[in-house]
Amino acid sequence: MSSSPTERVRCWPASDPLYVAYHDEEWGRPVRDERGLYERFCLEGFQSGLSWLTILRKREGFRRAFAGFEPEAVACFGDRDVARLLADAAIVRHRGKIEAAIANARAVLALREAGTPLEELVWEYRRDGPAPYEWAAETPESSELSRRLKAAGFRFVGPTTVYSSLQACGVVNDHRPDCWVRDDVERERHA
Repeated sequence: MSSSPTERVRCWPASDPLYVAYHDEEWGRPVRDERGLYERFCLEGFQSGLSWLTILRKREGFRRAFAGFEPEAVACFGDRDVARLLADAAIVRHRGKIEAAIANARAVLALREAGTPLEELVWEYRRDGPAPYEWAAETPESSELSRRLKAAGFRFVGPTTVYSSLQACGVVNDHRPDCWVRDDVERERHA
């Protein structure tokens, strides 16, 4: 007999159903497509200084506001779009983060054109191995990837934001050893 969702061991305490679902169904599961990675990097950037639950609650608003995080569409955003987004209560209204999301879409396209798509660059930093007993806010690898992303034109991609993105996208499996999802995530990463 399986335990109920509230009895399961998770990586962090969660009682909000949205947060529980994010942990159980999404966090750490591999994201290997350009659009999905671009979305996660943007959302992690918007989260900076806020709770992740705030971002989850606004996620659908972000998707509507940012054209489903299609890099081609967002790369075409201009000043009118920035003004529209600054007035949109369905998202986090922070000029620097909004402008970063647009710059990041352009950088995604530039990477692709240069022959190193975002998914190839990010997955170069795949880490396999034992589950952590303590999480790090950043690693030498996230610092290196942060430098490479910034050199490609990305913004709001410091080492901590990059490491959070690597965790969220399954590039590293940082589910705790006793987390009920860890083994499923590891199987998905090796599929």
